[in-house]
Amino acid sequence: MTSEWSEKSTADLMSRYVSKEMGYNVPKEGWRICLAHEFKEKRKPFQAKDVSLANIWGHIGLGVRYLKFWYKKTQVEKKAPFIDMFGAQPLRQIYGAPLGGIGGGTITRGWRGEFCRWQLNPGMYHYKTVIPNQFTVCLRREGKTVYQQVLSVERPPTLQGWNWGYCGEYAFYHALYPRAWTVYDLPGQNVTLTCRQISPVIPHDYQDSSLPVAVLVWDIENKNEYDLDVSIMFTMVNGSGQKDDKCGGHWNEPFHLEKEGEAVSGVLLHHCTAVNPYTLCIAAREQSDREISHQTAFSPKGPCFSLWNDLIDDGRLDSPTGSSPPTVKGEKVAAAVAVGCSVPAQGHNSLEFCLAWDMPKITFGSREKEHMRRYTRYFGTKGDASPSLSHYALTHYKQWEKSIEEWQRPILQDSSLPSWYKSALFNELYFVADGGTVWTEIMEDVDISGGIRSEDGGLPAQPTVIKEYGRFAYLEGQEYRMYNTYDVHFYASFALIMLWPKLALSLQYDIAGSVVQQDLTERLHLMSGQYSPIKTKNVVPHDIGDPDDEPWVRVNAYLIHDTAHWKDLNLKFVLQVYRDFHLTQDRQYLQDMWPICQAVMESELKFDLDGDGLIENSGYADQTYDGWIVTGPSAYCGGMWVASLCVMCKMARLLDSEELYRHYKDLLDRGSAAFEKLLWNGKYYNYDSSGRDLSNSVMSDQCAGHWFLRASGLGDGEFQAFPKEKIQSALKSVFDLNVMSFAGGQMGAVNGMRPEGIPDRSSVQSDEVWIGVVYGLAATMIHEGMQEEGMRTAEGCYRTVWEKLGMAFQTPEAYCEKNIYRSLAYMRPLSIWAMQLALNTSQKDQTTTA
Repeated sequence: MTSEWSEKSTADLMSRYVSKEMGYNVPKEGWRICLAHEFKEKRKPFQAKDVSLANIWGHIGLGVRYLKFWYKKTQVEKKAPFIDMFGAQPLRQIYGAPLGGIGGGTITRGWRGEFCRWQLNPGMYHYKTVIPNQFTVCLRREGKTVYQQVLSVERPPTLQGWNWGYCGEYAFYHALYPRAWTVYDLPGQNVTLTCRQISPVIPHDYQDSSLPVAVLVWDIENKNEYDLDVSIMFTMVNGSGQKDDKCGGHWNEPFHLEKEGEAVSGVLLHHCTAVNPYTLCIAAREQSDREISHQTAFSPKGPCFSLWNDLIDDGRLDSPTGSSPPTVKGEKVAAAVAVGCSVPAQGHNSLEFCLAWDMPKITFGSREKEHMRRYTRYFGTKGDASPSLSHYALTHYKQWEKSIEEWQRPILQDSSLPSWYKSALFNELYFVADGGTVWTEIMEDVDISGGIRSEDGGLPAQPTVIKEYGRFAYLEGQEYRMYNTYDVHFYASFALIMLWPKLALSLQYDIAGSVVQQDLTERLHLMSGQYSPIKTKNVVPHDIGDPDDEPWVRVNAYLIHDTAHWKDLNLKFVLQVYRDFHLTQDRQYLQDMWPICQAVMESELKFDLDGDGLIENSGYADQTYDGWIVTGPSAYCGGMWVASLCVMCKMARLLDSEELYRHYKDLLDRGSAAFEKLLWNGKYYNYDSSGRDLSNSVMSDQCAGHWFLRASGLGDGEFQAFPKEKIQSALKSVFDLNVMSFAGGQMGAVNGMRPEGIPDRSSVQSDEVWIGVVYGLAATMIHEGMQEEGMRTAEGCYRTVWEKLGMAFQTPEAYCEKNIYRSLAYMRPLSIWAMQLALNTSQKDQTTTA
C-alpha cells in the first residue's frame, strides 16, 4: 500500500519560497513552511449553534443549565469558565514551537517570528501578538550601516520609525521540537541568517527540563567578498500584552553576571503585579570578539526613532547605567539588547541570546495556596534568579542540544519511517510544556493520601517519587482548562511514561490518593440535571481541578458529569498502573497501587448486573465518548473491563496472590465469553449490545482495551483477553470503513461509521475525527502487524492538521470532514508516542524471532 500524498503537501507549504538558501545546519526532518505561505482553508470552532437539530432536543436541559453556569461564572464571579462554549478560540494559523522547559510557563513564537501566545500564569492563556518583541539586523561595512531591517513580515501601525515589511518569500521556518530554525536570506545583501531556538525539553532530565528559559542562536553566513560587521538587536516589552502591562510600577535594569569564567549581560524587566509577579530577562553571552550593548528602557509606542537611529549610527546601543523609573499607570516600557560581531568574507559567525523568566511562586485562581515551581529547587524562590538562569542556559545549551540529538537521532535516521511521522512524533510533544503545565515542589504540610494510610488501603502521605520529583499537572486542553483529565491522559500518558517516567508515576500517585478519598457534598451536574456527590470513594476523579480555582485541593472541577457513573475512568487507572510497571519495572509502585486497583475494580463489579462477568452500561456509558447513548455492554467500556481483568490477573501473579488470581481469572473467563457473545458480529465488535438501529456502528476505538494489553506486553497466551483473529478482523473493518471510506482516506479515522460506509451522525462526537484516538488506533494496528495501515491512518491526521488546516502547535481534539474543529491545543494527540512504543516493540519481537 503506498501513500497518495508523497511530499506534495510539504512542498505546498514551501511553494512561495524564492531563495535557494537552506540555512546553517538546518535538519532535513521536521515541519517546514515559507514565511509568505497562506493557508487556503479557514475553519471555525465548534459552538452551540453547530449542534444538529436531531441532537438539540436531547440537550435542551444541558444547554439551559450550562447557560446559567456560564453567566454565574463570567458575570458574577468574573472568572473564566473551564469550557467557554460562547468564546471558543478562533483559528489563528500562526503558531510555532513554544519557548521554555516543562512546568515553568511558556512563551510561543509564531512561525513568522512573532511572540504571540503567553502562558506565564499557570494554566491561563493570553493570545496576543506583542509587536515590539522583535529581532532586528544591522549590517555595516567599513564603518557605515548598509542595511537595517526588522526581521518581521508585519507592517504595524506603531513603531513606524523602524524598517518593517521583510519579504516573507525569502525566509522559511523549520520545527523539530524542542528546537526550531528560521532562515532569512537578506535580499540583495548576500547574507543568510539562521535563528535557532532551543528549549531544555530533554527526556529523563528532571532538572534542566524544568527551567523557564530558551536560547536563541543566530548563525550568520557572509557570502560576500568583503568583511561585514553584523549586529542583532532583541527588543522586548515588560509584560505580555495584557492590561496589567499598563498597571504601573514595572521597571527595568541592566545586569552583568560573571562566574566560573563565563559572563552574561542583559536587561531585567521586572513585572510587578500583585499576583504572580515575575521578571523577564533578555541576555547575551560575553566573548572577546562580541560586543554587547543595551537600552534599559524605551517606550514601545509612537515611531520610536531614537532606538532605531541609535542602532543604525554605529551598530550598538547607548548602554545607559542605572535602573529605569517605575512606570506610571497607563504607560508601557520595553528594553533592548544588541550583540555585534565581525563576519569575514565568505565566512561564518554566531551570536547567542537568552530569554528567561522567573516566576518562582505561583498561586492559582482561588489564591488559597502558594506553590513553588520545580526549578526553584535549583535556583531559589526569591525571584532574583533571572541572571543565574540566563547564565546557566547560555553556558549549558550546547549540552542540551547534544542530549536532544542523541535522543532523536535513531528515529530520524531510521529510513523505514516516513518523514511526516518523524515531524509529528517530536512536534506533538510541544504540549508537554505548553499544556498549561505546572511542575511544583510538594509542600511539607501536604498529605496526598487524605489521611488514609497504606495499611488501610491508602498510600504514604508523601510517596518517594513525589518528594523527589515533584507534582506534575497538565491541562486537558488550552481551551478545556481542567488539570490531569484522566480519561484523556489515558491516551496522552504514553509520552510521559516513555520520556519522563517519574512524572508519569508522580501523577498516578496523586490520582490514586484522590481515589480513596470522598467528598459527599451534593452538587448539580450539568449533563443530568441531578444533584449527586462531588466525589465518591474508590472512584477515579475526572480531573484534579481548574487553574482558575485550586488544583489538587478540590478534585473534579468538571461540572458536566458525576464521576461515580463513569466506568472507564477506573478501568483506565488499572490499565495504566500495569502499563507503567511494565515499562519501569518499579515494584514499589506496583505494590503501592495494588490495593487501589482492587478497590476500584470491586466498585466496578456492581455494574455486572446479570453476573456474567461483564459490566453493563446505561445512558452515557463512559467519560471519553460522553455524547453517545449506550445501552447494555459496549465495545469500548466492555473491552476495557475485560482487559483490566487480564492485567489484574497478571498483577496478582506478580504479587503472589493466588486467591486473587483465581478470583479475577474466573471473572476474565466469563467476561471474555460474554463480550464475544454479545458484541462480536462476525467482522467487528458492535458499538453496544442493545440491538438498536445504531448499535452495530463501527467504532474506531473499539479495540482500546486490547491496545493497552499489547502496550503492556500482554495479549497472548495465559494473558490473552481477545481472540487474535477477531482483533485483526475488527481493525481491518475500521481501516476499510472508518479510514478509507471517510474523506477519501485522507483525514484519518472518523469515530463512528455505519457498516454501509456512511458516518454515524447520531451524536455530536460520532462524526468527528479525534486525532489522539487515531494515533492510538494506529499504534494498535502496528502491534498487530498492520504497520502500513497504521501509518496510513495516522498520516491523514498529520497532513490535515499540520499541512492543510494550519493548526501547527495547536493540534485540536477533533475536526469534522468539513468546516468545524473543536478544542485547539489538546492533550490527547500526545498518544502518538504509543505508535513509537508499538514500533519499538515490533522491532524487538522481530529481533527475538530472528
